[in-house]
Amino acid sequence: MNILITGGAGFIGSHLAEFLLKKGHTVTAFDNLSTGSRENIKHLAPHNRFIFKKGSVLFKNDIEPLIARSHHIYHLAAAVGVKYIVGHPLQTLITNVDGTKNVLELAAKKKIPVLITSSSEVYGKNDNLPFGENADRTYGSAYSERWGYALSKALDECLALAYWREKNLPVVIVRLFNTVGPRQSSHYGMVIPTFIKQTLAGEPITVFGSGSQTRCFSHVNDIVMAMADLMNNKQAYGEIVNLGSTETISIRDLAEKIKHITKSKSKIITVPYDKAYSPTFEDMQKRLPDLAKAKKLIGYKSTYSLDQIIQSMLR
Repeated sequence: MNILITGGAGFIGSHLAEFLLKKGHTVTAFDNLSTGSRENIKHLAPHNRFIFKKGSVLFKNDIEPLIARSHHIYHLAAAVGVKYIVGHPLQTLITNVDGTKNVLELAAKKKIPVLITSSSEVYGKNDNLPFGENADRTYGSAYSERWGYALSKALDECLALAYWREKNLPVVIVRLFNTVGPRQSSHYGMVIPTFIKQTLAGEPITVFGSGSQTRCFSHVNDIVMAMADLMNNKQAYGEIVNLGSTETISIRDLAEKIKHITKSKSKIITVPYDKAYSPTFEDMQKRLPDLAKAKKLIGYKSTYSLDQIIQSMLR
């Protein structure tokens, strides 16, 4: 099977490419390298069933010939990381919305199945835990860049479902909850690689906000396997599916855990959101996915504990 991964040189994309190659598929990784990296895929380059193409999903001429010869498309190309999103609000909206529209429009010509990666950000200020795929959402002010990103991913979902309903395009939408693992960069504000980098360098561990906000972290290996399983399950077409873990931890406790595991003497300091990002920044205080649909469709469960995830990233 010929498989196209947009954003294929990114953190998740590179792990997905690796997984699909092991399954015997031919994989084309398509990436503009704005946040992805050749370093992520250098170990795949010698593989005779791996192809890398540089280009942007914003330009149909770049992506159309690759889509035309694909059997499945995993659309991962998007703006990533809180730091990037806050610093580049316009490019975030254009990349997420126009890029997704182009992929869906071109895939619809030949009814090529597409998996769209969405985000737990779409749940907004909802505090009714755990988050179910049918949950109502409440967003903050349009002046906050964070909600612009959330709305762009929500619009991606609506576009995908509209193509499913009106054009009979097979689509699967996955909402990812803090996917982490080896090769994840700290450069765009990802919390675990940032804390690890700080502890190993003996620098202060910077906890943004109060540190009481809670998250659930899932290993990238679990996520890419689930994505492939969903793409191969026609019952998942036209569905939105949460993927993540239910092991919850506060960001302050996460800093303490990483400090303990690394035997670091780094101090933990708190940094107000307005100094870390911008005066208009708002955070989601709690995130916890309802994984019942994923379990029903593909028997999904998280197989890595948080301690195992941190150890894998340290190695």
